[in-house]
Amino acid sequence: MEKSVYRVQGFTCTNCAALFEQNVKALPGVKDAKVNFGAAKVSVEGEATLEELEKAGAFENLRLFPEKQRIVAKKESFWKNQTNVRAVISAVLLVVAWLISKQYGENHGLPVSLYAVSILIGGFSLFVKGFKNLVALRFDMNTLMTIAILGAAIIGQWEEGAMVVFLFAISEALERYSMEKARQSISSLMDIAPKEATVRRNGEEIQIPVDDIQIGDIMIVKPGQKLAMDGEVIKGTSSLNQAAITGESIPVTKSVGDEVFAGTLNEEGLLEVKVTKTVEDTTIAKIIHLVEEAQAERAPSQAFVERFAKYYTPAIMALALGVAVIPPLFFGGEWSKWIYEGLATLVVGCPCALVVSTPVAIVTAIGNAARNGVLIKGGIHLEEAGSLSVIAFDKTGTLTRGIPVVTDLIALQSQSPNEGLAIAASLEKGSQHPLASAIVRKAEEEKLSLHDVDGFSSITGKGVKATVIGNEYYIGSPRLFEELLSVDRMKDIQSQIERLQHEGKTVMVLGTNEQAMTLIAVADEVRESSKNAIQKLHSMGIKKTIMLTGDNKATAHAIGEKLGITDVKGELLPQEKLEAIKQLKSSNQHVGMVGDGVNDAPALATATVGIAMGGAGTDTALETADIALMGDDLGKLPFTIKLSRKTLQIIKQNITFSLAIKLVALLLVVPGWLTLWIAIFADMGATLIVTLNGLRLLRVRE
Repeated sequence: MEKSVYRVQGFTCTNCAALFEQNVKALPGVKDAKVNFGAAKVSVEGEATLEELEKAGAFENLRLFPEKQRIVAKKESFWKNQTNVRAVISAVLLVVAWLISKQYGENHGLPVSLYAVSILIGGFSLFVKGFKNLVALRFDMNTLMTIAILGAAIIGQWEEGAMVVFLFAISEALERYSMEKARQSISSLMDIAPKEATVRRNGEEIQIPVDDIQIGDIMIVKPGQKLAMDGEVIKGTSSLNQAAITGESIPVTKSVGDEVFAGTLNEEGLLEVKVTKTVEDTTIAKIIHLVEEAQAERAPSQAFVERFAKYYTPAIMALALGVAVIPPLFFGGEWSKWIYEGLATLVVGCPCALVVSTPVAIVTAIGNAARNGVLIKGGIHLEEAGSLSVIAFDKTGTLTRGIPVVTDLIALQSQSPNEGLAIAASLEKGSQHPLASAIVRKAEEEKLSLHDVDGFSSITGKGVKATVIGNEYYIGSPRLFEELLSVDRMKDIQSQIERLQHEGKTVMVLGTNEQAMTLIAVADEVRESSKNAIQKLHSMGIKKTIMLTGDNKATAHAIGEKLGITDVKGELLPQEKLEAIKQLKSSNQHVGMVGDGVNDAPALATATVGIAMGGAGTDTALETADIALMGDDLGKLPFTIKLSRKTLQIIKQNITFSLAIKLVALLLVVPGWLTLWIAIFADMGATLIVTLNGLRLLRVRE
């Protein structure tokens, strides 16, 4: 089944989006359709032309564009928007009618006529939708407002009917503005990467659209320019500002062989970059796609609100009918008074504020997170992050940099430490092991000359041996030398080995089959942000932080102690990490797992929330985790939890407020004090307040 995705312009409310989805599903060639209101997109399974889809959205004058087509947003003049013009004319007529009524009386034909024209002009689009809904027995906000306004006119409340039309127009304009403001946090991402780039082809430098750039093309990036595509630096060195992708505020130096991303800013030197991904597959394109998909995922609170609203609207209509007919029928009430009260009940019962309370907060929060280098893949994950009580961390590449460095060189015999380092590096230069690489790098830093080796052989799981300058040397773990040397000789160096291990370092020994000559300690450097992030998490009320690592227990405990982690589990296989997460979840705890997204995939998938580090560099992290920290910065984790908690808080505030203000207004029915003025102000005020409250999430920072 063919699936097409289109961007939609013109959505004003969630009800309109739901109606459009129903209309598209009803088209003859369409199998299924799904509207993403937050991202203003529709996915269509089946065959439908653009004209047919726009016809399905004609009730709202919706315009559709293929997903990949770049839409240049034109700033429309206020006076070119028919809705705005009608609202202004309606307001002018309302004011003129009110002034005339003060002169001739409210029931005079002239002000009544002006009120009627004001209602017809200002409420034209509302009535069109309302009558269509009535015919289809579909009861939504437009239906309720249409009944209320016409009812007000029938019982002679022309002035209040006209005022309701005008205030409702303002309310809808505010809702449109707020959703556009929330969506801007995503649309701004789309404008990060340039649409054209300078490429060298056949010895000439030409500027071409990114859609025409192919993998393998050489892109020329001058100082002050943004990169249009992902790629690998093949010439030049420069500082790149990667804030748009990873949220890092400090520019990162990039040189030959380094990976670079579209949307990053070249600050200094001239770079030549070999393109490695098409425009659809760049990191920024993936971020935008995943964020838009995340907005379509309904959060638990949003799903609750939508279920509630389904029963709430018919209940309000039944209540309004009861208010209108029960007092006159059974208690001798005046028909006109109680019909008026029933109409006011319809208006105040409009579910606008309730329906918009959750999506505006979710869309705003996910967009804010993306702009700060955190990719949250759905409203459900956003909500769950705020409820975490335990967070488990992988060590290598998460709490540490994942790149071991030589920290200590201890000469045990008469030769200098650098002599021992030169021999060790000569033995290790052919090995791909991370610890061997650390020794070779250290020798290069010290500018040491390496020796030729003969008779190289590996001793499985323990080390290597070879002949250097006529002598046979061994380098490997202390266990290797326990087998080579006598117990007494090992005793002499055991205390030094244990001291280094308790500092969280891995110790290697260089020597012969008769004596140990040099101790080389290697450690994986702890990230600068790790300790601060752990402290912040504890201060935010995270009860327990746990390190899950395959490293030896002594090293793991040393690093855990240094970082202030509450619990450390070392020497774990990936399967054992998974079991540890399951065990934590079994005690009804909400568990977060932070890892690099590769060997931690099972644990990430099992945790309540899986959080991957360095999503900008690994596709696995983007695919596996529920949340991806785009840069290698653990400091983004406290920000994510803070944002999640703030979002939950605002959603609860919005739902409580929107229901409470309606309840208070409805209680005014009992003494007969509820007026259409109070009703529309309660409805419009609630919508405005919950919307502005949701937009406060744009201001949440680290």
